[in-house]
Amino acid sequence: MTLTNFMDVFINRYACKHFDATKKINSEDFMTIMEAARLSPSSFGFEPWKFLLIENEQIKKNLRPFAWGALNSLDGASHFVIALSRKALTAESDYAKHIIEDVKGIPLEQAQKQLAFFQQFQANDFKLLDNHRTLFDWSSKQSYIPLANMMTAAQFLGIDSCPIEGFNQQQVENYLTSQSLMDDKQFGVSYMVSFGYGATERPQKKRQKMSEILQVIP
Repeated sequence: MTLTNFMDVFINRYACKHFDATKKINSEDFMTIMEAARLSPSSFGFEPWKFLLIENEQIKKNLRPFAWGALNSLDGASHFVIALSRKALTAESDYAKHIIEDVKGIPLEQAQKQLAFFQQFQANDFKLLDNHRTLFDWSSKQSYIPLANMMTAAQFLGIDSCPIEGFNQQQVENYLTSQSLMDDKQFGVSYMVSFGYGATERPQKKRQKMSEILQVIP
């Protein structure tokens, strides 16, 4: 891939508002998009996220009253994903131990120094242990890294996407919990994102100049 081809991915990616419901993403391409999410980096490598691929049409219908920003995606997108982020990830949590032992393959007794450093980071550097909201917000920020990677991977494959924050967070969480699709003690909803093929002309991208967003400190 040339540099021009690489930058074209970013130039051409846009938030698709209207999808062609007759066009579907093949399973291999969609799993490539999700692999971009799975391979994404996270602070301390704790991957505090989970993704729900909503294929059930009744669930999509039920989401509509409290997901106003997702209506066009629910109507036409090929794939519709809800991103969850962990609310209670701390050095003492079972999930942290799972990542250390089962994912990283490090015996827990050998990881005590790393866990102590993580606890210090949460308590002192970012003040994350004040309440569950600060813990969730930190995890949610991590979840936006795979979002960017998913959308970039999709555009590389010629697939359009739309990141969505237009929903009532509490109502969505209540509904998903009522359907046993998430545990609201462990997770909160960060965002939704849809993938498919645009049904309208691609808009011209407009952004600030580089000089407006980059300050060089010599």
